[in-house]
Amino acid sequence: MDGEKQLELLNRGDDKEHLRTLKKFTEDKELMASLPPESEEVNNHVHTTFSFSPYSPSASVWFARKAGLKAVGSMDHDSISAARETLEAGKILGMATTVGFELRVNFTGTAVEGRKMNNPDSANIVYMTVHGVPATQINRVEAFLKPLQDIRNERNRKQTAKLNELITPFGLEPLDFDRDIASLSETDKGGSITERHILYGLSNALASKFGKGQSLVDFLEGTMGLSVKGKIREFLTDEANPHYLYDLLGILKGNFLPRFFIQPDEKECLSVYDVVAFANEIGGIPCYAYLGDVGESPTGDKKAEKFEDDFLDDLVPELQKIGFKGISYMPPRNTLEQLVRVQKLCSDYGLMEISGVDINSSRQSFNCPEILQKEFAHLIGATWALIAHEKLAAIKPEWSLFHKDNPLAALSLNDRIAKYAVWGEKMDRFNPEGIADLADFG
Repeated sequence: MDGEKQLELLNRGDDKEHLRTLKKFTEDKELMASLPPESEEVNNHVHTTFSFSPYSPSASVWFARKAGLKAVGSMDHDSISAARETLEAGKILGMATTVGFELRVNFTGTAVEGRKMNNPDSANIVYMTVHGVPATQINRVEAFLKPLQDIRNERNRKQTAKLNELITPFGLEPLDFDRDIASLSETDKGGSITERHILYGLSNALASKFGKGQSLVDFLEGTMGLSVKGKIREFLTDEANPHYLYDLLGILKGNFLPRFFIQPDEKECLSVYDVVAFANEIGGIPCYAYLGDVGESPTGDKKAEKFEDDFLDDLVPELQKIGFKGISYMPPRNTLEQLVRVQKLCSDYGLMEISGVDINSSRQSFNCPEILQKEFAHLIGATWALIAHEKLAAIKPEWSLFHKDNPLAALSLNDRIAKYAVWGEKMDRFNPEGIADLADFG
């Protein structure tokens, strides 16, 4: 059974069917024997179908294990509804899992108000992640995020209408938001709808009308006025390309989205103070998602542009003041020089470092070999500490890594992380709740 068939089966039906399928996979001795040995690699930032991704939560856990990862985390935009399935899939497969969510916040009232930080589309609107959400708090997070999803969908409908004004003169049929876009999402199960869903709906429409290959490229260039060069041209002229729609989405995102994008407001993107306070209250770990200036992007997914590097020395102490507990970053995305600077600032201001590489396309690899470099080896320990934090905080809130009444609160952050990391890596991954027996707070 090849990977394409595995993905089809793990995406079929609802969460219960996904988990039943995964259980059947584990009972197939030949299939399990085909998995590679576990490496030390981990990834805490995998998107699922609950925001935008080819992977159901069960599929994301399976394909992470298939890539040799030892731990994986679900991280969806404006949604945490993948969490329960992710956690259960980890228990079935015997793989360590962690759950969280990502959202945009406004920095009004901060010392860096109005600046462009880590969001290519908007100044003063910042992406942040909340890692390590205890399982006991998932319902509460869903209730917190639901109004934001509703507000975002009002804007999504307006963006779709604006898009239709652009594409109907091209001879394309207008997109119906519910039929062509919302249907691609898990919105009825607590998932979010993003601009990527709109672009995927447009990609479907383009491929249906023009087919795949040169005729579609001719339309993109001749009628839509897009530049299709280099690798992306090779991808889009290859009719057998299995990632075709994701590649088409990619060029539309970079070259066409700005024509119909509508800026979100502060009702959709809440105050950073309020979101960080909420994250701390539920025992999550609120993190600023570092982007950094992009010169020649190591991952090729960002145009050259300046972000927060020029004022990072002012930003990081402000993050600490606001109540952030960490900075998350992606080792393949930045230069070593950039990340060494981030590491030093995290050390200076007592912030945890959490890594991850966002997966939202079938073309992307779950692997991140950069994390095995000596400069990033501590991120593996931080992942195990994150996982231990999440499981322990669900048992007793005071066992949260950053709780003021944590029995180890007198220790330095690095010493606490080291202790939690040992417990996280030693826990029984088929029964992670048993970590309470390993934890020694004496």
